[in-house]
Amino acid sequence: MVFFKSGNQNKRWQHERTQMVEQQLKARGIEDKAVLAAMETIPRELFVPHEYRDSAYKDGPLPISEGQTISQPYMVALMTQCLQLLGHEKVLEIGTGSGYQMAVLLAVTPHVYSIERLPSLAQYAVDNLRSLGYENLHIKVGDGSCGWLEEQPFDGIIVTAGATDVPSVLKEQLSDGGRLVIPVGPRYSQNLLRVTRRSDEFITEDFTACVFVPLIGKYGWKEDY
Repeated sequence: MVFFKSGNQNKRWQHERTQMVEQQLKARGIEDKAVLAAMETIPRELFVPHEYRDSAYKDGPLPISEGQTISQPYMVALMTQCLQLLGHEKVLEIGTGSGYQMAVLLAVTPHVYSIERLPSLAQYAVDNLRSLGYENLHIKVGDGSCGWLEEQPFDGIIVTAGATDVPSVLKEQLSDGGRLVIPVGPRYSQNLLRVTRRSDEFITEDFTACVFVPLIGKYGWKEDY
């Protein structure tokens, strides 16, 4: 169970969340009820550095630390909606960041695993999530481009960093019918793809142009990109 504080400040944030859902999400075609409910409930302001809290619900990404970002609210919603979750699926997130995307996923399905390359960010995410009452978190530090072999298969994989192409190792960790959502393309311009596994075949759909920080790892960009 997750508990949220009450008071005038919380009312202000709730108002901003409601506006975000109406103006940024529903207006752009986000219609998954579970995703909308999650994003109207989860306090995004607690997942950004204090100096950026007044901009927590603005229509764009925000810096966190280590040169990383928390994604634009619309992109978080779109990527989650693309997974087409019903509430029982096992999901792998690559790129934990501040933990906000994981919180949204956990509001939809309890079976979420997340990999973060940077130890300081992994701890930041754990602290943020635990402060809101989330427990039994499956977060590890490692190379997300390799997936999480010991926990495969996954019904959904969401990659919150841009890849040069779709890593085959991630496709192989999908269950039959599973979906991989990933930005793919050059460093400063990607396209958000959904790859659906049908037995040994993989069907790719292109949703929108986007820009993410690079996926660094064995099957992504190198450290000195």
